[in-house]
Amino acid sequence: MENGTFVGDILILEGLNVTSQSFTLAFILLLLIYIFILVSNIGLVVLIFRSKSLQQPMYLLVCNMSINDVLGATVIIPHFLRDLLISDSERYIHYIDCAVQAFCVHLHMGASHTVLMIMAFDRYMAICNPLRYAAVMTNRMVVLLSAAAWGTIFVLVAILLWLSIRLSRCRSVIFNPFCDNASLFKLSCESILINNIYGLGYTVVLLGSSLGSVTITYLRIAMVCLSSKNKALNSKALQTCSTHLVVYVILMVSGLLIVILHRFPLLADLRKAASVVGHVVLPALNAVIYGLQNKEVRQMIKTLFHNNKVT
Repeated sequence: MENGTFVGDILILEGLNVTSQSFTLAFILLLLIYIFILVSNIGLVVLIFRSKSLQQPMYLLVCNMSINDVLGATVIIPHFLRDLLISDSERYIHYIDCAVQAFCVHLHMGASHTVLMIMAFDRYMAICNPLRYAAVMTNRMVVLLSAAAWGTIFVLVAILLWLSIRLSRCRSVIFNPFCDNASLFKLSCESILINNIYGLGYTVVLLGSSLGSVTITYLRIAMVCLSSKNKALNSKALQTCSTHLVVYVILMVSGLLIVILHRFPLLADLRKAASVVGHVVLPALNAVIYGLQNKEVRQMIKTLFHNNKVT
């Protein structure tokens, strides 16, 4: 379908560029990753809420991350799987569904940053101020910080999407495998200056505050660990923080690439790859890095399996 002057509520999606030879492999791989994301993250949340010993600030924050990853993967991966099974001519989406998907996509990415900021602060208090940790990072404080993280990003994303939805449309093709804010405002022939200004401000504030807070807290943690005499504890802390930083760098790089490459249509394939990393690979990695790698979580899983076998 070509762009036209009259546009209804049906939009055409460009989709992923998958060859007929790699179709089966791509479908199976995406399906397995999605099942792993659901089982690992939902199982982690259930495990934490069932085990009183795990109902601590750090694990409650992991629940935030797990819920967010399930949201992000569910918005994107089933959509990818459906598009792999149908022809290009049938790859369409209703405008309202596209707007909802775009909102959820940006909510997922934004919450990933705000929740990681709280997790970095939690690790900073635990390692750098252990005597004050219990007094500051109470469960009530975690609930308040989580509500602030989700509430703030909800409002910011709502404004971001409203600025795009208010525009009239003169095109009907989404040059992306899924809907996002840039894809929506590119459908309009009106001036998008306000969208660009707010979008740039939103990106700078979100990524700038995220990068600044995470960098400062982890630098302080590294300085405390390197100057401390407890080598075993410091080694464990540095190992944990380094894995967290690897995931954070992947999140930051993929997010920046998506934003930047929307301005370069010729690099669409690279943008799609960055999108897959941000919305498919990261949710799977987070479950391993923030949950299954944790010694206490692994011990609790072993205990549950042992009890089930005995029963």
